[in-house]
Amino acid sequence: MTSSPRSVPVPAPAGKREWAALVVLVLVVLLLAVDGTVLYLAVPSLTEDIGPTATQILWIGDIYAFVLAGLLITMGNLADRIGRKRLLMIGTVGFGSASALAAFASTPEVLIAARALLGLAGATLMPSTLSIVRSMFADRAQRARAIAIWSAGATAGAALGPLVGGALLERFWWGSVFLINVPVMALVAGRLLLPESKGEAPARIDVGSSALSIVTIVPLVFALKRLFSDGVDAVTVAATAVGLLAGWWFVRRQNRLAVPLLDVSLFKVPAFSGALAANVLAIFGFLGLLFFFSQYLQLVRDFGPLKAGVAELPGTLAAVLVVALIGVLLSRLGAGRAIGLGLLVAAVGLAVLGTSVDLRSYWGLGIGLAVIGLGIGVAMTLSTDAVVGAVPERRAGAASAVAETAYELGGALGIAVLGSVHGLLYRSSLTLPAGTTAADRALAEDSLAAAVYGSPAPGVVAAAQDAFAQAMQSATFVAAVILVGASVVAWKIIPSEPVPAGGVRVDH
Repeated sequence: MTSSPRSVPVPAPAGKREWAALVVLVLVVLLLAVDGTVLYLAVPSLTEDIGPTATQILWIGDIYAFVLAGLLITMGNLADRIGRKRLLMIGTVGFGSASALAAFASTPEVLIAARALLGLAGATLMPSTLSIVRSMFADRAQRARAIAIWSAGATAGAALGPLVGGALLERFWWGSVFLINVPVMALVAGRLLLPESKGEAPARIDVGSSALSIVTIVPLVFALKRLFSDGVDAVTVAATAVGLLAGWWFVRRQNRLAVPLLDVSLFKVPAFSGALAANVLAIFGFLGLLFFFSQYLQLVRDFGPLKAGVAELPGTLAAVLVVALIGVLLSRLGAGRAIGLGLLVAAVGLAVLGTSVDLRSYWGLGIGLAVIGLGIGVAMTLSTDAVVGAVPERRAGAASAVAETAYELGGALGIAVLGSVHGLLYRSSLTLPAGTTAADRALAEDSLAAAVYGSPAPGVVAAAQDAFAQAMQSATFVAAVILVGASVVAWKIIPSEPVPAGGVRVDH
């Protein structure tokens, strides 16, 4: 006797309320991503106003992402415990307050502290968004579209930052790039559309694991920054040792805990670890490039802030248009090959941009940016989906937190490593004219911004501009080589079973 097929309940489709709530969540992700890059165009004007050193400029740029990346895993666990919507609402208040502090900072130290607080508040927001999306959209096809839109918001936000910053800096002072967060985040906090949801939370947050995760990330990134700026010294070696020791202790602690802060066994899944590496390196190249490219447009090409933002628009548009290509790429290539292709396309775009640095026309730069935005958009969207889809659904929350950590850490490392490489190349290629005063030499060796705003000697400024352009070209080629390597890894390690054209695969 043949048994009848077992009936499976069909999930209720999401309605207008859920799709409207998705808009709120995408707005949160968009603003967080914008805040990570909106400051780039403001570097020249804030340098003129509050006078940070080259090292302080790097810390202003990347401490936001360092703090956020270090706390995402902890805040993801906290969201599961107290409720994702509740933590999201708390985070909006903190984010708005820290934005106001950053906007009116009068010294580099205050601005660095405000950026750190923004990272702390941002860490309460990011883990909640993707988890709420998954809880709202029970139907797999709808959830696939929702996650694709969510990913597009994160990718487009990073690219939109310079344009938003340029529009504001054209009319207002540099602090205005932070004030946009205050009213908009308050609006998000007041929304009543979001449902509350919780995961399987432990009895308490393991404070020791949280502390170890931070002590692992910050010293290692600091060591990288110092290595490229000052070379190998006792401080660099000590910071590296502290970070590695803390990382070893963190992993050991997770393996012993009944309910770990981070399930390290996820990294034994090749699809998961491969997609994670692709995620980190994609945003590494993208945000690392944007950090010094915005300065190049203003300080070498003499673009105004708004014109510089518009000049970076091709990358933004290409990243947004990626959503229309995801289904075709997955159905033809599968996730691994599509991610590898995206990274390779981005590497080609970096090479095009690098070769266009010395050309008088903008078109080479614009084409390079569009190709980079297209490739990075594909790689970022699909690698996020692959990270979540590489593990069972019961562990998808942990996978989502790790994916978001990878995004922020990749951006922070991109600024730190490529920014430091660029600084090293800048100083090594700087050839000042004979008779340059000691004061002008010190300004030029500190940074291009210091030379442009502080030196009255045209020859010194021209030499600094040439050195900056050469350094940017070399750093861009370095980033391209890294992405080529990442594309090979993604192609070989991440599974590439073609997915039906009906939607993006979210989980297995």
